[in-house]
Amino acid sequence: MGYAGGVDVGSTQTKAVLIDEQGNLVGHAIVDTGAAVVQAAEKVFQAVLQSTGLSEQDVSYVVGTGYGRYKVTFGDSQVTEISCHARGAVHMFPGTRTVVDMGGQDTKAIRVLPSGEVLDFCMNDKCAAGTGRFLQAASYALEIPLSELGSVALAGQKPVKISTTCTVFAESEVLSWLEKGKKVEDILMGVHLSIGTRSVGLARRVGVEQEVTFTGGVTRNQAMVEVLNKMLGLKVNVSPESHYMGALGAALYARDRILGAQGVTV
Repeated sequence: MGYAGGVDVGSTQTKAVLIDEQGNLVGHAIVDTGAAVVQAAEKVFQAVLQSTGLSEQDVSYVVGTGYGRYKVTFGDSQVTEISCHARGAVHMFPGTRTVVDMGGQDTKAIRVLPSGEVLDFCMNDKCAAGTGRFLQAASYALEIPLSELGSVALAGQKPVKISTTCTVFAESEVLSWLEKGKKVEDILMGVHLSIGTRSVGLARRVGVEQEVTFTGGVTRNQAMVEVLNKMLGLKVNVSPESHYMGALGAALYARDRILGAQGVTV
């Protein structure tokens, strides 16, 4: 049938996934989105082709998703990231009933049916306080690489209370706690708890049901995973491919189109 592709153009990073006829992941790639969104989509698609040794002719259908989905100029159609994260999460973790997707500029909570269809969702699109951008602000203020924030935060014993609900003021509040002599790890754990509180609040609005799957770029932050586990009172589903969940969902929709064109019921 040829391969199915999904390209997820996020605010921070752009991801691409290729799957085969059975829905197996055969390759994925990631690049920084930057200002040239069209080029980022093209670059990541070429990267995933190169990583798998496939050519463009081997890919029968491509679906674009994410905030920049209409910038996937080589794509055949577009599907919203909410639908794609829901579909990808259920495909990877079939027991998924609630999805928490934490990206660079927004966090979404999605309640899903066993089929992967969206039952309900909500998002904090008006403020980046509960998102990866909030972590970036802390990273900049404390001069600690974003990739190291989670491991440092896990050492925190007495987390401070981060009161700001605005990313613009996050940096000044972090520096204020530092000036008061608070430990870096306690400040960072406070930041993670603040994000966790907002994210769990969204999840409870749509309904927290077993199982909960955590998706998006922040899934690579172990402290955030631990905070969600504790606040939700369960162990969230997470995998090394969780960052690619939106692109995976897009690829699954592309696969549906390919099989549908062949008269196969999906």
